[in-house]
Amino acid sequence: VFWVQVDVIHSTQLLVTLLISPSCYPECPPMGLETLKIDDFQLHASTTKRYGLGAHRGRLNIQAGLHEDDLYDGAWCAGRDDPLQWFEVDARRLTKFTGVITQGRSSLWSSDWVTSYKVMVSNDSHTWITLKNGSVDLIFHANREKEIPVRNIFPAPVVARYIRVNPRSWFARGSICMRVEILGCPMSDPNNYYHRRNEVITTDDLDFRHHSYKDMRHLMKVVNEMCPNITRIYNIGKSQSGLKLYAIEISDNPGEHELGEPEFRYTAGSHGNEVLGRELLLLLMQFMCLEYLSGNQRIRHLVEETRIHLLPSVNPDGYEKAFEVGSELSGWSLGRWSNDGIDIHHNFPDLNSILWEAEVKKWIPRKMFNHHVPIPEWYQSKNASVAVETRALIAWMEKMPFVLGGNLQGGELVVTFPYDKTRSQGVIREQTPTPDDHVFRWLAFSYASTHRLMTDANRRACHTDDFAKEDGTINGASWHTAAGSMNDFSYLHTNCFELSMYVGCDKFPHESELPEEWENNRESLLVFMEQVHRGIKGVVRDLQGRGIANAIISVEGIGHDIRTAADGDYWRLLNPGEYTVTVRAEGYSLTSKKCEVGYEMGATRCDFTISRTNMSRIKEIMQKFNKQPIRLPIRQLQARRSRQRRLGT
Repeated sequence: VFWVQVDVIHSTQLLVTLLISPSCYPECPPMGLETLKIDDFQLHASTTKRYGLGAHRGRLNIQAGLHEDDLYDGAWCAGRDDPLQWFEVDARRLTKFTGVITQGRSSLWSSDWVTSYKVMVSNDSHTWITLKNGSVDLIFHANREKEIPVRNIFPAPVVARYIRVNPRSWFARGSICMRVEILGCPMSDPNNYYHRRNEVITTDDLDFRHHSYKDMRHLMKVVNEMCPNITRIYNIGKSQSGLKLYAIEISDNPGEHELGEPEFRYTAGSHGNEVLGRELLLLLMQFMCLEYLSGNQRIRHLVEETRIHLLPSVNPDGYEKAFEVGSELSGWSLGRWSNDGIDIHHNFPDLNSILWEAEVKKWIPRKMFNHHVPIPEWYQSKNASVAVETRALIAWMEKMPFVLGGNLQGGELVVTFPYDKTRSQGVIREQTPTPDDHVFRWLAFSYASTHRLMTDANRRACHTDDFAKEDGTINGASWHTAAGSMNDFSYLHTNCFELSMYVGCDKFPHESELPEEWENNRESLLVFMEQVHRGIKGVVRDLQGRGIANAIISVEGIGHDIRTAADGDYWRLLNPGEYTVTVRAEGYSLTSKKCEVGYEMGATRCDFTISRTNMSRIKEIMQKFNKQPIRLPIRQLQARRSRQRRLGT
């Protein structure tokens, strides 16, 4: 039961307030200041301190640049500190407003936030009505510090086109600065141009909601029961609080590594509050199961030719913290770290420094290889600051012969590729390419170019960097240096090429936004998986046809090798071209051949048969008969032969 209050606010225009108890009406979702659905032209303010603190920066969770400047600061800040200031949103259509969420300014150097405010609404932006509690203006209590979001729900929804937030008090040693999200439901208007332009509809019948740990386990079980012949659920270990790290395998022979079939992985949620990647992988497993059952030839080919692993929640402990608070109130960092305060994505051993030091000392290839760099002993000790989740990931990465992987992150729209650490010490940003830079650039572009927004030159930058100008991709070290990243470790310690996909400006989008985010990323998720079939593949065998494990595959001109898996099969990601490929293994003769990679999808077959060296065969024979080969120093051998000649023997 509800009644309607009507206020005449300008000629024939009406302001309609639905007078309902807050517990009786559904809360509207965010209008999209954080997700950029609301564009800059819809945001206005009374005054502005400078352009970089303009109304267009007054978005919930927007982040300032490392060096705050005139273009990219972390809030809207008023030009004057007085009660006449306001921040305004034009919804461009009649909207049922139900609440406001506020933060202070994102800044390393300043402490600015609003402690209370009023809310005003209008239909024409000239005549304004202040929300009231009876005959008294409503005063909403806002922030006590600058980062934790505070949500205020209106006593009753109000229908209008424009909404203003009018700060009434602020931190005594700071200024009027705000980051804002508006909760609002657009009223039905099929003729609204802006609504038609921004609408994104998905036809996929999937479970579009946020899943708790229990819900995630249940959904994975449902997918497994729907597609038992192509899926398998397993866990790679446990989190710090004891939650199992569940993965699902999608393959025509789940549980088995098939000779010649590449293995692919997606992981998500290493930062527990970046939840979009988690939900995208849960949607992806549902989608692939349903499409496989419906006979989708593209999905069937992927499943039959690839062993796919999806690990949706690397950091379930962190996720549960963010999930408990909710999508708009978790802020920028709650749940990011593991339970013991570790950033899992950057918790891997720094193998870059070990490799680069060896290169300077010219130890490669005599004392050290340019690949499969060993983990230092100190890192493996029990006292090392290594998360249990990181140890589980490393064991998993060493066990499975992964060829290509992507870890889904949040808070930006860009794909990053190794190296993530700058080679020059003390440098924050520096282009630091791997020997496979051209391959990594193609892999990154394959995801970014098929995403609905990443390469759109007209889209607004999420925070400070406009990655659309760089085709939606960037070398990790040229963005910001990070030692011990999962991407660098994967490349240097295993055969797997790993990239990071930052899949959305909003780390924790509202449930209502998941269908659109799925549409933004669906094609990219599939296209990137298909890249595992680019380059060359084959089997290295001995003369008896047995596969040789740990044989080293070298490509001329690329200073990074890979190794064969346990059965002797290998996969080497390469761009189109002709390559001289060399295979060597301990006790076997070195063998080379030309291998050509075409432009069509599908790895070129390039098998090798290598023979034992004479010395290795002699050793094998002598060991078989329990005898040891004679090893005498050269001088002793020469002296013995000289003595034999003198004696005539």
